[in-house]
Amino acid sequence: MQNEQIHLTQQQPAWWLIIAEGQMLVCHGAQPVPFGCLDELPFPELDLTEHIVIGEFDGYPLVLVRMSDANQDMGLGEYKGLRYILGKVPDPLFNLVGRGFQIVNFLDTHRFCGQCGQPMQRIDWELAMKCFQCGHRCYPRVSPCIIVAIRKGKQILLANHVRHNKPGQEIYTTLAGFTEAGETLEQCVEREVYEEAGIKVKNIRYIKSQPWPFPHSLMMGFIADYAEGELTIDTNELNDARWFNFDDLPLLPPHGTIARLLIEKVRQRCL
Repeated sequence: MQNEQIHLTQQQPAWWLIIAEGQMLVCHGAQPVPFGCLDELPFPELDLTEHIVIGEFDGYPLVLVRMSDANQDMGLGEYKGLRYILGKVPDPLFNLVGRGFQIVNFLDTHRFCGQCGQPMQRIDWELAMKCFQCGHRCYPRVSPCIIVAIRKGKQILLANHVRHNKPGQEIYTTLAGFTEAGETLEQCVEREVYEEAGIKVKNIRYIKSQPWPFPHSLMMGFIADYAEGELTIDTNELNDARWFNFDDLPLLPPHGTIARLLIEKVRQRCL
C-alpha cells in the first residue's frame, strides 16, 4: 500500500482516526468516527506532520493521527477500543479503521531492525520501515487464518472458545485457526477442525474473507460438511462445542463479523 502524504486544507472534509494508547476517539451519537473539516473541529493540538491517509470512504479520506495522551478528547467524545465500532459503522469504514490500527501496531513493533538491531525509519514512498544501516526493510504483517462453519444435516457446530468464556455471556461461534507454513487453506481447515473438535470434514467451500485487525489477521471464511468422528474438544482452545439446531441457537457473535456471516449462510441453506 502506498504511504500517502497529502496536504490537508482547513476546508477539506475528512474522516479522522485519532488513536492514543491503543484506543480511538469516538463521537457520541449515530456516527462514532469523527468527520469534518479542520476549521470545523476542535483540533487545537492536532499535529498533522505525521498523518497518514489510510484510504477513502464515501468519497472522503480517512486520516490517521496519533496522540500521546488518551485524555485529549478535544470535546468530541471519548476513547474506546476498536471493537466498540464493530456493527456501528459500514463494513468498508470498519475495515479502513482496522487498517489504521494495524499500521499503528506495525510502526510500534518495528522501531528497531530485526537483522542488525539499529533504529528503523519510516520511508515516504511506501508503507514500510527501513534500516539504513543494513538495508533491511519490513512491511505490515498480515497473518492468514481460516474460519469455518460446519453443518451436519440441519445442525451447525458451534463452540465456546476459552477467550469468549464470560459467565452469563458465553458466545458460541465457529472454529478458526492460523495457517501454518507450507499449508494450503483447505489443509488448514481440515487440521484445525480435527485438532479442536476431533472430527473430519468434507465439501470445503470458500465463502468470503475479512480483514480482522486484532491485531493483524486476514480471515478466510469457509463452509464445510461433517464427514465422520465424534466430538472431542481441545480444552486448551475450547470450553464447549456442540451441534445446535437452528431453532435453539446460543448467544452468537455480533453482526459485522465473518463468523456471524458464515452462521447465517449455513442457516439459509438448512432452513
